[in-house]
Amino acid sequence: MQPLSALPAAVRRSIRGVFCDIDDTLSTAGRITSDAYAAMARLRSAGLIVIPITGRPAGWCDHIARMWPVDAVVGENGALYMRHDDRARKLNKRYAVDESERRANRDRLMSIAGRILREVPGCALASDQPYRECDLAIDYCEDVPPLSAAEVDRIAGLMRAEGLTAKVSSIHVNGWFGDYDKLTMTRVLLREEFAVDLDARRDDYLFVGDSPNDASMFEFFPSSVGVANLRRFGERIGTTPKYITECEAGAGFAEVAELLLDGR
Repeated sequence: MQPLSALPAAVRRSIRGVFCDIDDTLSTAGRITSDAYAAMARLRSAGLIVIPITGRPAGWCDHIARMWPVDAVVGENGALYMRHDDRARKLNKRYAVDESERRANRDRLMSIAGRILREVPGCALASDQPYRECDLAIDYCEDVPPLSAAEVDRIAGLMRAEGLTAKVSSIHVNGWFGDYDKLTMTRVLLREEFAVDLDARRDDYLFVGDSPNDASMFEFFPSSVGVANLRRFGERIGTTPKYITECEAGAGFAEVAELLLDGR
């Protein structure tokens, strides 16, 4: 990984949009800082598309799409996107699977959750689980004492043994039925809402993240950035970003915004 300052000036000027994780990328110790929030607003005011790509639930995404200075949001690790049409005063929603399948999956996911809670002492159902429509989130350090890496791997392994796709974020292990991820729904969002072929225009966008569930985004975007706290995952990160900030979490995101806005 190169320092963020190594991102070429010509590339900085060519960026048309910024995608970013939320937890421990925009947030710092569980809070969205004023600097990170202002950075989103400044990027959008400068004409860049701003889209959080998060593992957080559909219920949160409804709020984010309506209230934050963003153009849309991808939630539950790619299960859905939401975009608020301010002119039409309408929230556009798109899911990877239909309602009947989502409904059928929920009972199966709760059964799997019960097994995980029994077999991995100390973990818990994520406090935001009631607002999820498509996935299962097991808390390993947000509202519980942090579990070891081996225990986190055990949670992910139990999910995979039950046929789930499992990804580790900075706070949760998420599992779902299906082969979608953050990148697949980002492609759909850009095509359907912005008339952009992301595979053809990937150079126009920059992604900022911090954890293993961002690996597909780090690999796809030539301009991918990790905030400095990403280093705590070490080799567990899988595919690393091309660049890394000096600062951690929300301050790292603000560092990215400052670099992109300088000279515009």
